[in-house]
Amino acid sequence: MESMLNKLKSTVTKVTADVTSAVMGNPVTREFDVGRHVASGGNGLAWKIFNGTKKSTKQDVAVFVFDKKLIDKYQKFEKDQIIDSLKRGVQQLTRLRHPRLLTVQHPLEESRDCLAFCTEPVCASLANVLGNWDNLPSSGSPDIKDYKLYDVETKYGLLQVSEGLSFLHSSVKMVHGNLTPENIILNKTGAWKIMGFDFCIPSTNPSEQEPKFPCKEWDPNLPSLCLPNPEYLAPEYILSVSCETASDMYSLGAVIYAVFNKGKPIFEVNKQDIYKSFSRQLDQLSRLGSSSLQNIPEEVREHVKLLLNVTPTVRPDADQMTKIPFFDDVGAVTLQYFDSLFQRDNLQKSQFFKGLPKVLPKLPKRVIVQRILPCLTSEFVNPDMVPFVLPNVLLIAEECTKEEYVKLILPELGPVFKQQEPIQILLIFLQKMDLLLTKTPPDEIKNSVLPMVYRALEAPSIQIQELCLNIIPTFANLIDYPSMKNSLIPRIKNACLQTSSLAVRVNSLVCLGKILEYMDKWFVLDDILPFLQQIPSKEPAVLMGILGIYKCTFTHKKLGITKEQLAGKVLPHLIPLSIENNLNFNQFNSFISVIKEMLHRLEVEHKTKLEQLHIMQEQQKSLDITSQMNASEETKIPNAGSQIDKVFNNIGADLLTGGGSENKENGIQNTQKKASLTLEEKQKLAKEQEQAQKLKSQQPLKPQAHTPVVPIKQTKDLTETLMDNMSSLTSLSVSTPQISASTSFSPGPSMGMGMGFSTPVDNTKRSLTNGLNANMGFQTPAFSLPAGANQHLFSSPVTPAVAQMTLGTPSSLPNLHSRRASAGMSQQTPHRPTDMSALDSLFGPQKPKVSMNQLSQQKPNQWLNQFVPPQGSPGPGSSVMATQLNMVGQPAFGLQGNPFFNPQNFAQPANMTSSSSASNDLKDLFG
Repeated sequence: MESMLNKLKSTVTKVTADVTSAVMGNPVTREFDVGRHVASGGNGLAWKIFNGTKKSTKQDVAVFVFDKKLIDKYQKFEKDQIIDSLKRGVQQLTRLRHPRLLTVQHPLEESRDCLAFCTEPVCASLANVLGNWDNLPSSGSPDIKDYKLYDVETKYGLLQVSEGLSFLHSSVKMVHGNLTPENIILNKTGAWKIMGFDFCIPSTNPSEQEPKFPCKEWDPNLPSLCLPNPEYLAPEYILSVSCETASDMYSLGAVIYAVFNKGKPIFEVNKQDIYKSFSRQLDQLSRLGSSSLQNIPEEVREHVKLLLNVTPTVRPDADQMTKIPFFDDVGAVTLQYFDSLFQRDNLQKSQFFKGLPKVLPKLPKRVIVQRILPCLTSEFVNPDMVPFVLPNVLLIAEECTKEEYVKLILPELGPVFKQQEPIQILLIFLQKMDLLLTKTPPDEIKNSVLPMVYRALEAPSIQIQELCLNIIPTFANLIDYPSMKNSLIPRIKNACLQTSSLAVRVNSLVCLGKILEYMDKWFVLDDILPFLQQIPSKEPAVLMGILGIYKCTFTHKKLGITKEQLAGKVLPHLIPLSIENNLNFNQFNSFISVIKEMLHRLEVEHKTKLEQLHIMQEQQKSLDITSQMNASEETKIPNAGSQIDKVFNNIGADLLTGGGSENKENGIQNTQKKASLTLEEKQKLAKEQEQAQKLKSQQPLKPQAHTPVVPIKQTKDLTETLMDNMSSLTSLSVSTPQISASTSFSPGPSMGMGMGFSTPVDNTKRSLTNGLNANMGFQTPAFSLPAGANQHLFSSPVTPAVAQMTLGTPSSLPNLHSRRASAGMSQQTPHRPTDMSALDSLFGPQKPKVSMNQLSQQKPNQWLNQFVPPQGSPGPGSSVMATQLNMVGQPAFGLQGNPFFNPQNFAQPANMTSSSSASNDLKDLFG
């Protein structure tokens, strides 16, 4: 990379040194800045051509420099001859003014080291373009090396040369004498210009007489720069020492041949033996056939053959050559018309510019940019022609790159952007707005293009406003958002509110609806939608435009309308509009359809919000209940000596909910684990909460009321009855690790039922008819059997009435889970011998015994009343006691309405038919 930079630096330094040395001291440098060496031209390509700029006007020029070092090898008189020849040619060129001749802008200046003069900007000489790069920089000019002539350029270039010769021959009465590719210059626009009048021969006769051109004999001893190029010289110059205008036409034929043969002349000439070469050439020309001209286009081949004819009178003259069909090409004619444009009036120009868009696509881009575009932009100074010229300029801009547009076209469009008259200028720009916004730099868009759009929106012409509103959506995506928000939208709104034209108002709404997608959501909600409520007119077209904006905003994925906006602003505005009398049936349906969609979305969104809030509230309540239950479980301490009503309530809850030893263990674990809960514990706790919620919603279980019956006064033995009841209680309370498969209990943890009367009971409220001691207490552990012991109290299988009883959780029983831990059931009473002292009074002689048969013959209510206190004096827990005794005794009696017990399950066992066997069993039990 560094080596390349050094190489480039050395090249630039060398070129700068060459330029400095070549032009240093020349008066041309006082007025012109000399730039890069771009080409070479003139006789023998002796002139170096540099780009230059006039210091005062910054106008581009071409600086032709002849470095005297090229002729150092010659003697002084030869140097003087060369210098004189060069001076003569430049001076003659300076005196002549014609569009087909190179224009001199500064005359020849001589210094000690060089000759120099300035002309119009130049691209290259025709010899350079055809591949002759003599006297060019060593690196060469890439523009020239890559330059390829298009057919239209070749045709029109040759036509221009023919026109130049026609001017010299007819008007100036002069023979050029050295028409070669070196003396044909291509300027910046691509036009072919003639120079090199070093050997021109003016007519010696007066203008009214036949011109006569004296000719000098060929002198081979002169320097080559003092002689014309013999390869393009007519044979009569050498062989007959004569010349005429037809001699230049031969040279034109030789140039045409060279153009179509890559710069190769038709004959090679030996300058040392020129007469012999021309004699041979004369013979070849006499036998010139089509094979030698095969590279020349067929439509001009015969004309070239005539131009190369050995007889001068046979050759076509310059004026005839300009009219041959070969030059009737549409491109050549178009370029010719542009060159003569300044001679046309406005009507002719307008007709030509109208048809130009059909021709431009047929022309090469370089020709359009170099030749046509400068001619078009020069017409911008004529306001009447701008509407005809501007479409062609913008058509060319579409084919240009962005760099070419900025460099060549945009500077010319700047003044046109500001023109307000004629009005067609604004219309044309609006139609091509996408092109302008695409290729114009952002700064120029803000400073030149958008102000023109704003002027169109504020224009007094309704047609201009309508067109602008229709076109804005097509290029809205190219407008930067700040300009749209702060400048464009306010003007559209003003046009809608202030206009008296219904079309402008409707187009304003349609324009806003189409550009909504390029706006910000909150800008639409805060600025556009409130603006709709300010529109005063109620015409159906306006109302439908308002509805369209609402619908576009409502349905657009990027925008949307919040439910607050829908409920508070949009629907209150739309609903009154929907019942306007001007609306027809279809328009009303459109309104109602949009309103229904909005209401549906409003309903769905708000329902969703409320459901979410409800779920969150329920979750919060559940968390609060959980925290309260955890706190209660932590603060409650198990109490073994609780009240008797709590005991019975807990017994019923345990029986119906299956809470046993496992619940006790859980209670202990809950007290131990206060803060840290595992996932399983949390899941279990959640299930308990759900169960608690279900049980709370159920009605509590109420004991069935029984009508008291007056007991029959008869002597009965209550000992056996009490023992039977106690045995039944024992069979229920004693828990086993596994329940027999024959029983109907649902699987669950075994439950020990404690029925301890731990507090004294009032004798007056607890007196029973059987004479039992009121202070007697049943201790649950007294009936607990050791592990593996036989649990059949009467040496018989378990009573079917008890074994087959299924205890299900009642649906109406209240939740008593939280009271288990405080009911004295979390700890087991230690096993100790049964205390039977309370039953000693039962075996005295004062009470007659009643057999089991007699007892069974009693009516159910009579037997039950023995354990129920008199009506009106219930004791604590008496109703519960009655219920429990009903469950333990004969449940089939008086419990027909209870859904938990089936009377068929309480049949009397077969081994209890005699009272004697029962007495024996009691004696064995109590000793």
